Amino acid sequence: MKKIYQKSIFTLLAAIVLGCADLNENPVGILSPEGFYKTKKDVESGIFGAYGVLASEPLFGRQFTSALMLRSDMSDIGNRGTTVDRIQVNDFAVDATNPMVSRFWRSWYSAVGATNAAIAGANSLKLPENEINPLIAEARFIRAFCYYHLVRCFGDIPYLEEPVSDPEKVKTIGKTKEADVYKKIIADLEFAKQWLPDKQTNDVRSRPSKGAAATYLASVYLANSDFQKAYTEAKFVIDNRTKFGYVLENDYQDLFRGERGDAIKENIFTVDFLSRLTNGDFNQDLLPAMVAPQNLAGGFGVNVPTLRVYQTWDSRDYRKKVSFLDTLVVGTTVTPYTGFRFAARPHIDKWRRFPGILGQLDGRDSDYNYPDFRYAEVLLIAAEALAETSGVNAEAIGYVNQVRTRARNAAGKQNSFPANLTGTFTKDEFINLVLEERRLELSFEFKRWYDIKRRKLGDVVFKGPNSLEPRPTFDANRDYLFPIPQTEIDLNPNLKPQNPGY
Repeated sequence: MKKIYQKSIFTLLAAIVLGCADLNENPVGILSPEGFYKTKKDVESGIFGAYGVLASEPLFGRQFTSALMLRSDMSDIGNRGTTVDRIQVNDFAVDATNPMVSRFWRSWYSAVGATNAAIAGANSLKLPENEINPLIAEARFIRAFCYYHLVRCFGDIPYLEEPVSDPEKVKTIGKTKEADVYKKIIADLEFAKQWLPDKQTNDVRSRPSKGAAATYLASVYLANSDFQKAYTEAKFVIDNRTKFGYVLENDYQDLFRGERGDAIKENIFTVDFLSRLTNGDFNQDLLPAMVAPQNLAGGFGVNVPTLRVYQTWDSRDYRKKVSFLDTLVVGTTVTPYTGFRFAARPHIDKWRRFPGILGQLDGRDSDYNYPDFRYAEVLLIAAEALAETSGVNAEAIGYVNQVRTRARNAAGKQNSFPANLTGTFTKDEFINLVLEERRLELSFEFKRWYDIKRRKLGDVVFKGPNSLEPRPTFDANRDYLFPIPQTEIDLNPNLKPQNPGY
């Protein structure tokens, strides 16, 4: 696993992050870009440092992914005896001192610091473009990936694009407008699309490819309602899917088997965990324990859907069976969900059932390659963007039906549900169908909150009569953003003003 040390300056960012030169080697220290980056291998090591931060407990190992899940209308707090910071996130009662938010803020900036150091080190080598630009493109992709998550969560944020080695300089850093952050994200992704390979060595999906860059461009444009560009980028990925190696997996369950790793060809970009190599926060995957029933199998029972989420999902949908644990078998003891402690309702099973060859069921590590993007989502982006630009046509309907066709394959048995979309739809009807398809297809994959935010659905899904998870405290003037951690503002007043409502 990629391992690093990180050093924070005023808890805002890591000044310099160094990754090991080999995936299983211990970190050798913290060095400045000019002191360490002597070869392309050194640049690659710095990039691995950024990957190490992504695959850590504050980000994809628990804190950040849990926050996105709890913020949605698909996951609730199971055990109210859990820590207050999680309950605040779930209940839309966050304040600016929330430790959960502070932890993932710092970790995202640690990953950004690693990419900036790698980019600066790569440029210092003065190598020909065709030699060094693919590595710079990889670092710029990761930087864009980090900022894309940050800007959607916090809005206006500090944008750093070079290493910061002078502590005094941190005191002068202010916020960049959200629109300008997006411009820089797009510039990084366009560079990545130009210089990244069609496939990485050994076709690993935890390092980005040209197809991954185009995919994230499609998503960024969709988030900004630039539907024509979102469609163009998604169509580019679809048209070049063979070259990039993207397919819909035949069996939906196979998407969530830790032992399959890079054999999952639907994954476009993943965050890779390797079991039994935990080093502090790094490579520590606690998400399976967060979703598992408490005390019955070593789980914490924190991220647990409401009963209504389960009951309103048509039982004919194979994806429901894959996504939920409604009966727990431990040895010879069989416990239905009505017997689960603290939360007598079905739990999430996508991130628990198959943790990998060496992964610990309900434990603190796994072999999961958590997908931040799958090819199925590209099809749904194309469908939504096309409907917005050209109306509901056969092409847009066809993309949704590809996803539904795969969903009908229940471990080799062909079902009749969900049926293909047929007939005519208004634009609003079709877009609502696409959003619902996204909710089910991408359930518990950290996407639903972003859909709620970009379509401004909060008042409908949290306060409407059909709410799956009623939240009367939701405030559309406040809750589409997290607060900037107060400790950051206290140390650097240039980060004022605080986000509205906090």
